[in-house]
Amino acid sequence: MKKIILTAAAVFAFSFANAQETKFGLTAGVDFASAKVTVPGVTVSETETGFYLGALVDITASEKFHVQPELLLVFIQDSKQLQLPILAKIFVGEKFSILAGPDLLFDLENTEGLKSMGVGFDFGGSYDIDKNFSLEAKYNLGITNLVEDAPNGVSAKISGLFVGVNFKF
Repeated sequence: MKKIILTAAAVFAFSFANAQETKFGLTAGVDFASAKVTVPGVTVSETETGFYLGALVDITASEKFHVQPELLLVFIQDSKQLQLPILAKIFVGEKFSILAGPDLLFDLENTEGLKSMGVGFDFGGSYDIDKNFSLEAKYNLGITNLVEDAPNGVSAKISGLFVGVNFKF
């Protein structure tokens, strides 16, 4: 299932890229992750700081609208995740843009009792320092209940604030 989704995303990104101006790049930064677990009558939240590394494709659809798929490897303590956000990038100024779009999450640890795949929604902003470097901050809101076969009232969701730098070549 993971291979099918990743292959479909790559085919979409590269076929769309052939007809548009495209820049490939690398991204890295810090992730302030938050896990929220709810059982009937009790909610517990825990935060951890990690980092991410990845690749991105910036596809120009028009002067003010770009599509930016990313492939991120996220490290939080002993956990590893693969995230695939597909972001709409809308320029609201010469160098500033807002970002929003869906995000697929894949647990690379295969943690027992948790789903191996989840869905989130990213939103944030980006500032272009120059044509190659940009700063980016986005929040990933976890939507999927990650507890496998969760009983009524039991849930676990992961969200995170990503702050980093992009280098496009």
